[in-house]
Amino acid sequence: MLLSHFLRTQAIRSVVLLLGLYFAGAAQAFSLNDVSQRAKQLAEAPYKAPPDRLPKELKDIDREAYRDIRFKPDHAYWRADKLPFELTFFHVGRDYRDPVRINELTPKGAKPIPFDPDDFDYGRNKIDPKSMRDLGYAGFRAHYAMNRKDFKDEVVVFLGASYLRAVGRDQQYGLSARGLAVDVATSTGEEFPRFTEFWIERPSPRATSLTIYALMDSKRVTGAYRFEIVPGTETMTNVSSVLYTRETIGKLGLAPLTSMFFFGENQPGVDDYRPEVHDSDGLSVWTGDGEWIWRPLVNPARLLVTSYGMTSLKGFGLMQRDLNSTSYEDPDLLYERRPSAWVEPVGAWGAGRVELVQIPTPDETNDNIVAYWVPEKTPKPLQPLAFSYKMHWQRDKEMRPPNAWVAQTRRGRGPMTTPDGQLQFVVDFEGPSLRSLPPEAPVQALVNVGGNAELTERSVSRNRVSGAWRVIVRMKREDINKPVELRAFLKLNDKPISETWSYIVPPQPEKP
Repeated sequence: MLLSHFLRTQAIRSVVLLLGLYFAGAAQAFSLNDVSQRAKQLAEAPYKAPPDRLPKELKDIDREAYRDIRFKPDHAYWRADKLPFELTFFHVGRDYRDPVRINELTPKGAKPIPFDPDDFDYGRNKIDPKSMRDLGYAGFRAHYAMNRKDFKDEVVVFLGASYLRAVGRDQQYGLSARGLAVDVATSTGEEFPRFTEFWIERPSPRATSLTIYALMDSKRVTGAYRFEIVPGTETMTNVSSVLYTRETIGKLGLAPLTSMFFFGENQPGVDDYRPEVHDSDGLSVWTGDGEWIWRPLVNPARLLVTSYGMTSLKGFGLMQRDLNSTSYEDPDLLYERRPSAWVEPVGAWGAGRVELVQIPTPDETNDNIVAYWVPEKTPKPLQPLAFSYKMHWQRDKEMRPPNAWVAQTRRGRGPMTTPDGQLQFVVDFEGPSLRSLPPEAPVQALVNVGGNAELTERSVSRNRVSGAWRVIVRMKREDINKPVELRAFLKLNDKPISETWSYIVPPQPEKP
């Protein structure tokens, strides 16, 4: 009897184990490799542009009317199953004309998530939902309870081309990321690859992350992506990708970030009641050699492209360092709650450059800032390029140098008249390496103004109000039609104790 009971128990355990292995195997059957094979097959064939099947009433719709088409929250995917994540979807129309295929991944395999017009409230639009059958979705967003247990916040959005945005706890959408940037700011014109199909893993009842696969396609490049979204105080996006090019591409921009800078403390003069308007205020770069670089953003008079070359990269990001509400005075748009996005390479990316593109904008409605990594070697057609990285969507505890960093950059005249033709900058540094120093510490400022300017003043002292260390730089530009590259950092006893402030003064615009 004991032997019989033992055998039955072991048999049950074996069945349970086999079932567990079966479902685990089924769940793991779909992987990045599956999407990569599809991307490779696409790259081996000529590009096919998506057909234009958008109804006329959705093509001609204006911005406000499109925004009036809303997904019904109580129709959220997975809500009835009470899972920790939920999905809601975007309707095609206006700027989002090409539908994407969206699938759910379960232990039984992949199944399409069909478009249903009954899931949408069309608001004031005179649209017959019955005529909208089989349109497909423009994109989707995922929800998760981050700020309150009884409400699922938006965590990540995939909408348009290869764009995505994410937020962490107590953050508000700001800058965006993209799957890939192709030939940004080149004479050939930029190409915008788009995600054409998604596979989203059904989360378990206790899941704390969401896995999304995406297939990308465009005229000259295809790609396979895996995104693992981990919500939290700092939402993490773990990204793995494989790219295939159909033909030679001049410039591939990996892990691109896109943001907006209208005006700020280093570029005043806009007729606006708000002191600053921007989603990001600077580019931060951590080189493989250990140097930290901070470049304040500008809204240039004409296109401005700069870069930092290096043999290896530890990280880069478009950051929103100024988190004081009084810096923006905008209780509706809340720029102080916009996240910073930090890109951390996984594995060695090799030599290349971080490139920053700054585009003139007349208002705050345009994303005019782009930053990305350009590898030194561009893959040949059909040669796979695999790369992985982590994106940190941060706010209060953003990536910064361990010693000291730039707290603010100000440009303009002070209490004394600045001589004609000269520019003055006031840069404040703060951080652990400076807080414990006495006011009389022999801190030095190392300043370089390049070959197109003359340094006319340099000073460093402790700011008695804030406790930061203030560097004043005054210089005279020689040729106004050429840029000026400024660099400054603090040192003590011949050792650097801060990141490098790197500022570019663009050429003056040509007179009409």
